[in-house]
Amino acid sequence: MKMKNKSSKKGKALFWASFFGTICLVCLVYIGIYYVKQVGANQRYEELQELPTIPVVTNVEEQEGQKEAELEEPVEVTEETFDVDLSLRKVKQINFGELWNRNPHIYAWIEIPGTQVNYPVLQHPTDDAYYLDHTVDGVSGLPGSIYTESVHPKDFTATNTVLYGHNMKNDSMFGSLHDYESQEFLDMNPYVYVYLPDRTIIYQIFAASRFSDAYLPDYCDYESEKGFLSYIEEIRTNAISEDKELDVPFGSRILTLSTCIANDPTHRFLVEAVLIDEYES
Repeated sequence: MKMKNKSSKKGKALFWASFFGTICLVCLVYIGIYYVKQVGANQRYEELQELPTIPVVTNVEEQEGQKEAELEEPVEVTEETFDVDLSLRKVKQINFGELWNRNPHIYAWIEIPGTQVNYPVLQHPTDDAYYLDHTVDGVSGLPGSIYTESVHPKDFTATNTVLYGHNMKNDSMFGSLHDYESQEFLDMNPYVYVYLPDRTIIYQIFAASRFSDAYLPDYCDYESEKGFLSYIEEIRTNAISEDKELDVPFGSRILTLSTCIANDPTHRFLVEAVLIDEYES
């Protein structure tokens, strides 16, 4: 009987060792596949970032020497437009033709100098959550894409346009937005550029806030003065960093960049910016 018990125990031990070994092997294979997919997705985004563009010009005075073919007729700044610092304007022609060959759902490009944010912006025509877990090439899984929902017009004329992106550990997608938890970083890197096929929009960041996970497009009546100003006040109240001197009056158009907070699924990290300039590409 003792020999049988010993044999039985040994058999069970071998079974469980084999069982857990198989599980560990499967997990390692899954992790390997997941890692390879992520690396591949990041490489594809880097390839898009390297598509040919017209060189960036950071000072409008430097534009005078460029060929007329590279520039559209200059947009006159009148008293009815924004109080614009023209030195902020860039000439950066995104190759939308090539981007559309890759994915026709791309409709804009976002760049935030000082961060890793330099990506196409997508919107799926029928599935608002599609690009939450699909890359620009339609590959499922992380890092997903930077995207908006169909509630927002693609010309960024909504009072509050909300862009979503994952908080990736390597700071890709919207991971580097968490740098705005530092007041010094916000002071040094306050501008957001959105490139469209026909024009460029410049936003200035007025706050970075730890906010609830409420659905922002329906959070309040942004078209009413009371609703809009109440939202701005709540953002500022919850701000981790902010530009207290930057006014955001009713009638402004704002951009909300939304990403998650590690280990806190009940809140979102928001970087809020107000439109300060808009000009033809």
